[in-house]
Amino acid sequence: MPTYKKILKLPLRISIAILLMGMLAKIMEWPNASNIMLFGFFSIGILYVFRFLKKPTRQFIDYTKLVLVVFWATNGIFRVLEFSYALFFQIISAIAFVTWFVMEGTAYFLDEDRRAKNSISQILWNCVLVLGTLGVISGSLLKLLNWDYAIHLFSFSITMIAAYILKDVFLPETQKKDEQSNGEYQL
Repeated sequence: MPTYKKILKLPLRISIAILLMGMLAKIMEWPNASNIMLFGFFSIGILYVFRFLKKPTRQFIDYTKLVLVVFWATNGIFRVLEFSYALFFQIISAIAFVTWFVMEGTAYFLDEDRRAKNSISQILWNCVLVLGTLGVISGSLLKLLNWDYAIHLFSFSITMIAAYILKDVFLPETQKKDEQSNGEYQL
């Protein structure tokens, strides 16, 4: 899989962070949460289509990712607007996800030699992502059990994941160059 400069990486990450904040607002029952989520889903879908169209070469895995992202974003829009037939988009997204996972899976995050070359800061950021993901899962389950601090855990975890997604915005230029020079694949 050849590497090339991926376009629209920062706008896509910002859109994902907006979507996560919209989901947090929806759980916290804040006003305009649905509008924030709609904007996040819509912008992710549109930006990814533009990113796909700018690819110099397209393979089957690229089409699989396009189907996955577009149908997932459409499913999200249908769910927020409470339209019928969202199940169709969920099924297509699930099939595309399984296809992507079988074809590429976790190798997407590794370099060409299939060995990860991570610095200490990258390892710490990956720990933040893992802890944030576990916190979202735990917070969601504990909310179902009416635990007093479930919302606090959930909102802190969403914030951790949003920070992970936006980490490139906050990194100093020298650190960005070091991370780009090791040839890793990134979102």
